[in-house]
Order: sequence, then structure tokens, then C-alpha cells
Amino acid sequence: MDYLTDFENVIGYNFTNKDYLLTALTHSSYVNENKYKDTSLEDNERFEFFGDAIIEFYISEYLFNKYHSFPEGDMTKLRASMVCEKSLAECAKEIRLGEYLRMGNGESRSGGRERASIISDAFEALVAAIYLDSGDDAVTRKFIHEHLIRKLENKDLFFDAKTKLQEIIQKGGNKTLRYELVREKGPAHDKIFEIAVYLNDVEMGRGSGHSKKAAQQAAAKEAITKLQTEQEQR
Repeated sequence: MDYLTDFENVIGYNFTNKDYLLTALTHSSYVNENKYKDTSLEDNERFEFFGDAIIEFYISEYLFNKYHSFPEGDMTKLRASMVCEKSLAECAKEIRLGEYLRMGNGESRSGGRERASIISDAFEALVAAIYLDSGDDAVTRKFIHEHLIRKLENKDLFFDAKTKLQEIIQKGGNKTLRYELVREKGPAHDKIFEIAVYLNDVEMGRGSGHSKKAAQQAAAKEAITKLQTEQEQR
């Protein structure tokens, strides 16, 4: 099962119980085509159900701890944007999940390995498999942060804080926003950018990320939090 080892190298986690990984990578079409050969085959739908709940919990925890000033409604919308089919499918593509799925020939020929609904479900199943295999809360949290939260931040699928900040500023009259690169560090393949956002030349927030866009989003989020805190104190 060299392909399992290859996939483990891609995701940065080695399974103790390979059966968990196999189940997570098994689409129902594969079971339907091969159940007469092996009646013990299990598709990844139960794992998908569990993984969906795990992801929602960790994302909720992340948002609760990071955005202290956000009201419940904003956090709910933000969580929904992070755990939607499109977002999970994008993250699944980053780890080439579709390539490693056990899938029926017909489903594979019809483009199933690229279908968002299939690979997003498989991503959820993979999270469940890691949770069950590791038995370690920190391992699952690390995987979700590296392969979901960080990916979405860098792809601007996470939260369009720049747009939200601009909307807030426009309500306050004639004010201008600008973003300025403060510094960049690290090697070319893993560079970190730090960007500050200014409101009428007054610094309102700073953020860092692996792309300038991600750093701008982080700076905008900090500025939003600061503005909301100031509003609450009035």
C-alpha cells in the first residue's frame, strides 16, 4: 500500500491503524462495485458525518478565541464560509485528496475525483480518521489549522475582512484606508509578510501571513476588532 504512505507524506501524518485511512479514502461507488468480492468493505460516509462535527467544533473554538468582539451572528457566518463545500473542496485539492480516493470506475471516469461534493466529504472523513487514530486533541487541531484554516486565509476564502472594514469606514464619513508593507522575512519558499492598515494615517492594525493578501486580511481583522472595542466602550 505504497500509495497510502505517499498520501501520509502529503498530509504530514502517519496512521497507526491504516484501516482508518482506508475507510476515509473509500467512496461509496467503490464499495458498490466491489462488495461481492469483499463484504467487509465500508465507505467513508460514517466518517464524513463524524468529521463534519469535529471540524465545526474546532472552527467554532478557533473563532471564539480569536474574535472576542465579534457578535454571534458574524461568527456564525464566518464559520459557515469556512466549512462550506467550496472551502473544504479547495483544501482537499491542496492535498490532492481526489487522487488517492478508492472510487468506482464509472464515478472516476465521470470526473468524481475533482467533484467538490465528493472531495469535500472525503476531507471531513479524513479529519475523523485522524481524530480516531491519534486519540490526541492537539494532533487533530494542528491538522485542521495547517490544512484548513491557514489554507483558507491564504486563498482569501476565509473571511473578506478588507471588504467589511471598508464598509465600516464608509459609514463614518470621508475617511481613507491604506495598507503598507512593514517588513518581510523568511526564505523565498516560505516568506512571511507583515502589513499595517492605516485610517487617515493612524495605524489601526497589523497582520502577517504567507502572502500579502493574507497579511492584509489579518491587519483588517485586527482593525475591525479595535473599532468594535472602541464602539463598545463609548
